[in-house]
Amino acid sequence: MKKLILAVAVTALATTAMAQNNDFDYTVDRFADIEVLRYQVPGFEELSLQQKELVYYLTEAALNGRDILFDQNCKYNLMVRQTLEEIYRNYRGSKTDKDYIAFEKYLKQVWFGNGIHHHYSMDKFIPEFSKDFFDKQFAALPGAKKRADEKKVLDRVIFDPSFMAKRVNQADGEDLILTSACNMYEGVTQKEVEDFYNNLKDTTDLTPISWGLNCKVVKRNGKIVEEPYKVGGLYSKAIEKIVYWLQKAATVAENEGQRAYINELIKFYQTGSLKTFDDYSIMWAEETQSDVDFINGFIESYGDPLGMTGSWEGMVNFKDKAASRRSKLISENAQYFESNSPVDNRFKKKNVKGVSAKVITAAILAGDSYPSTPIGINLPNSNWIRAAHGSKSVSIDNITDAYNKVAAGTGFNEEFAYSNVEVELMKKYLDLADALHTDLHECLGHASGQLLPGVDQDALKAYGSSLEEGRADLFALYYLADPKLVELGIFPNMDTYKAEYYKYIMNGLMTQLTRIVPGKDIEEAHMRNRKFISEWCYQHGKKDNVIEYVKRDGKTYVRINDYEKLRGLFAQLLAEVQRIKSEGDYEAGRQLVETYGVKVDPAIHKEVLARYEGLNIAPYKGFVNPIYTPVYDKNGKITDIKISYTENYIDQMLRYGQDYSPLTR
Repeated sequence: MKKLILAVAVTALATTAMAQNNDFDYTVDRFADIEVLRYQVPGFEELSLQQKELVYYLTEAALNGRDILFDQNCKYNLMVRQTLEEIYRNYRGSKTDKDYIAFEKYLKQVWFGNGIHHHYSMDKFIPEFSKDFFDKQFAALPGAKKRADEKKVLDRVIFDPSFMAKRVNQADGEDLILTSACNMYEGVTQKEVEDFYNNLKDTTDLTPISWGLNCKVVKRNGKIVEEPYKVGGLYSKAIEKIVYWLQKAATVAENEGQRAYINELIKFYQTGSLKTFDDYSIMWAEETQSDVDFINGFIESYGDPLGMTGSWEGMVNFKDKAASRRSKLISENAQYFESNSPVDNRFKKKNVKGVSAKVITAAILAGDSYPSTPIGINLPNSNWIRAAHGSKSVSIDNITDAYNKVAAGTGFNEEFAYSNVEVELMKKYLDLADALHTDLHECLGHASGQLLPGVDQDALKAYGSSLEEGRADLFALYYLADPKLVELGIFPNMDTYKAEYYKYIMNGLMTQLTRIVPGKDIEEAHMRNRKFISEWCYQHGKKDNVIEYVKRDGKTYVRINDYEKLRGLFAQLLAEVQRIKSEGDYEAGRQLVETYGVKVDPAIHKEVLARYEGLNIAPYKGFVNPIYTPVYDKNGKITDIKISYTENYIDQMLRYGQDYSPLTR
């Protein structure tokens, strides 16, 4: 975020907060395990007209990809969503009826999860309304009698809990494709897909494309083929809309470099060529002069059980210049962090290239970044592009600010922290330490290290995402305790890092279990990485009692007894995870995740859930977007773009269902 000394860092944080309205109503809705929030977009009004117009066009391009993600997540999602919305609009009964209340809750869950599965646990939603209620409401829809076949499918999809029970299955030893409900494969087994791509890949290619990133793999007439997402291919109607708005965005680009990469992205959508996508990614990573930026495409592969196909994602943002000072300072010292990393020298980059970092203000969230969104991003994902051309790392300040505003005063730390010492430590330093952890994770962690020649970037298969997130976390954790941060004026003293260390271990061992249903294993990639790091450090630090569980007044707490030795454990584990990634050691990666990152202690879990329930906090949060409205003169020329925050959750979802549903019309 900031540069120079701590006073500058604190001032920049304060400036960001003061720029936002203290009376702003962040909370929009609450249901199931979800709290829906608003986020502010400070600084939008100060953008030039050209920049506002660019944001508007990019926003339209982002919102038109919504249907793609729904369909990728499950092939019945669009049918379910459209039918539920029809019933909601057509309903004429009592809105206090328990079945109707349960129906509305289910609809809100489907909207939030971008389909019939939970966005985080990947488990299928179980409706609490009766089938009789659904039958009656469906029968009242126009043309219901002609939709008998559709009704049979909906009955099974919605009411049979065993059918498509898991969107992404990560259970070791099972066929991850056959047991996953995601719509990225059809008629193929895991082995068939792995063999298919192994036959295509050239292990001597030092600049490999991201195989499978933008396609569905299917078996047609006994032959396995790719069906690409592109104009004229899968999702063509949505992609054509995206291209239309990207073409308009190119006309108001801030500079020629930006215009060039927008046009290259258009070319990728038109051709489906992953070589073109790599060219676009390089151009995007190297263009750092524009203030407005965006993500639009098939990016992260968490939604694919094999970690190859990218879920559609969109985000539009602009640079927070004042708040970017710290991240700029970190990126300027990237070579120091890489050279002094505790990993084997074989796996270090000799010359770190093009690591750019900034703090951004999100203007719109879409696809896999909506309603739930990350607080930091590092792209491109291609290992060789990051090594040869660099990467962009961002921390999303206004999203983090919204989270922090809502979290204040919940009593969470007071309930779970070992003592007032840890509570006060986090009150004093956690905002800064947590922000630095995000910066280091995204800016340097993901950008650090290198694969050995000939190592397939997909070698870690289903464990790749958990190990990559763990690698970035470990890099950040190790360097949070480096005196360099105090020397650079980023941290005020050497106690600051301890706030993040304590929160991280407490979360990894205990508090993140609030997101797990009793009896379930940990499956989500980020949760697995936090668990395997914390559990590995606990187990390997037992001899020196680095971390311990303490019982007091019938409650369990985590206590860190030696922060310096904990840093040493982070260093050891970072070295091993980097080795696993650099060498493509699948079996070692599998053993690490399965041994330390999957299983849950049922007694601890039960206790955590009971204590958490008493706090009345929703474990998951997401957002509604602001509304952008162009203002035209009498000649039809845009003279301004107005922003408003008036839309609630239901109204936004219904509007998006009408205005941004090119695949369901």
